Amino acid sequence: MPNTIQSKIDKNSKIAVLCGGLSSEAEISRRSGKGCYEALQRLGYKNSELVEVDKNIAQKLKDGKYDYAYNALHGKYGEDGCIQGLLEILQIPYTGCGVMSSAICMNKEFTKRVLAACDDIPLAKSVFVRKGQDVKKMTAELTFPVFTKPVSEGSSFGMTKVNTPQELDSAYKEALKYNDDVLIEEFINGAFVTVGVLEKDGKNFATEILEIRPKNEWYDYESKYTPGMSEFILPAELPPELTERVKDIAVKAHEAAGCRGVSRVDFMIGDNGVPYVIEINTSPGMTATSDLPAQSKVMGISYDNLVQIILNGAGLNK
Repeated sequence: MPNTIQSKIDKNSKIAVLCGGLSSEAEISRRSGKGCYEALQRLGYKNSELVEVDKNIAQKLKDGKYDYAYNALHGKYGEDGCIQGLLEILQIPYTGCGVMSSAICMNKEFTKRVLAACDDIPLAKSVFVRKGQDVKKMTAELTFPVFTKPVSEGSSFGMTKVNTPQELDSAYKEALKYNDDVLIEEFINGAFVTVGVLEKDGKNFATEILEIRPKNEWYDYESKYTPGMSEFILPAELPPELTERVKDIAVKAHEAAGCRGVSRVDFMIGDNGVPYVIEINTSPGMTATSDLPAQSKVMGISYDNLVQIILNGAGLNK
């Protein structure tokens, strides 16, 4: 990878860096947006602007007469296809995944349904529980411990590790605070790893694999966003064959879900050596402690060059 990534976007373009938003991840998005905006300024895009996303975002975008949108939003309305649909209507090219792949990957259950149709993408056993269904009956065939997860939430909000069936009801109710639909997935004992997928010159490629060893029992919100609460192993200490397999599966999952430009694929590598895909994040964090910038840096891709790569993909989802 060259030290400097050539821009495919006119440096005089007016770029809206979309951040904040209406989800529980708004503050994280502001941190991502600030980092991307500052990188764009350093890269010479002096007409880039930070744009706080709220209920008036359509009017802000129309009034701003932007040439491109750099999507630094996370969570509901920002990476579920909603902002992407609005940008399509306004005919503003934008970074990252399009409407369909964003909507699919935001929903953990539907991501699994798409990936289950592919060969050689291992998935953890799980059940999908809608509000009002008998959660104990639905999970009767699962082996504990399990994770309860709101199907359309990020940053581990509403997520609980459940060690026994007796703990299930309270964990399920916690997940319901965020979504009416809940994914309950068997816990995979092993290593948590994540790998970014980027696009350059029309070709998808995987970043280095990052292994994350949280100080807490699992990779929760505190572990993700508090410096020092997780140990980052880069590159992950995996055998060469397993390293290549994880990277291949990441790209395959990215393409199967229709992703473009950028994504991050999370895995649990079980004690049996099987890399299980946990989820696909279509708008990876870009904060100082986020995974994707760290993965890219090990490959020789600086934060600014990473921002340029993602910006070069604006409009790929058309």
